[in-house]
Amino acid sequence: MRKAKITRKTRETEIALELNLDGSGKGNIKTPIPFLNHMLELFAKHGMFDLKLVASGDTGVDDHHTVEDIGICLGSAVKKALGGKRGIERYGNLSLPMDETLSDVCVDVSGRPYMVFNVKFDKSRKKDDFDFSLLEEFFRAVCFNAGLTLHVNLRYGRNNHHIAECVFKGFARALGSAVRINPGVKGVPSTKGVL
Repeated sequence: MRKAKITRKTRETEIALELNLDGSGKGNIKTPIPFLNHMLELFAKHGMFDLKLVASGDTGVDDHHTVEDIGICLGSAVKKALGGKRGIERYGNLSLPMDETLSDVCVDVSGRPYMVFNVKFDKSRKKDDFDFSLLEEFFRAVCFNAGLTLHVNLRYGRNNHHIAECVFKGFARALGSAVRINPGVKGVPSTKGVL
């Protein structure tokens, strides 16, 4: 089983995260941000990852530190759980619909962190007082700590909740495909011999 445990404690946040890449989609998420809890439960379910997360943070200031630090921990856990990346598919992509919303998500477990995030939220609307602009910070933290190349392109959508859910589900499924073990892949899937 490819598993990782990550803890992070700063003056702003305290996080304990456990990830199993070969799980069954179980999410046990406890943060002070209900909307993020929901998104991470979707991530676990649709990626077929087991994710356990307990986080606290200075949400009285705002949600930024907590959201970003959870992304740092999740990315670090993905990297640790992947180890040498032997036998993985490496690439994953998905075009995913969510009611009126459609997004394309592409992942490369390349070891070279990079992100394109072409997603716009309606800033005049909020759900549970959540700042949707923080999702770009979350995904950037995941990418740069996991060593992923990630491209997220929102084709269209109106409802902020649907857009966020579409992106999280697409990311989960694309990442799940990318980290899947392919018995036909010998070593790492790169002509360089390293990822």
